[in-house]
Amino acid sequence: MNMYVSNLSYQTSDEDLRKLFSAYGKVTSAKVITDRETGRSRGFGFVEMESEKDGQEAMKNLNMKDVGGMAMSVSIAREKTDRGNTRRF
Repeated sequence: MNMYVSNLSYQTSDEDLRKLFSAYGKVTSAKVITDRETGRSRGFGFVEMESEKDGQEAMKNLNMKDVGGMAMSVSIAREKTDRGNTRRF
């Protein structure tokens, strides 16, 4: 199960996400998205769990949980859509 995790503290790391979610089952990946230029967290990320059941349990228990002073939001991740080339020259 793929989950979108938002409203993360800028200090939250991939490993922090992995630890939080692993309390509910096997985490196959945990990634905080960072700015390409600065390397700073963008305040959101993605977590993938092996089991749908474990993912639902993690979502139920971690949604709106205070993590680093922020109320973390957890929802099912949507598939990425092709937005085409959005750059303007």
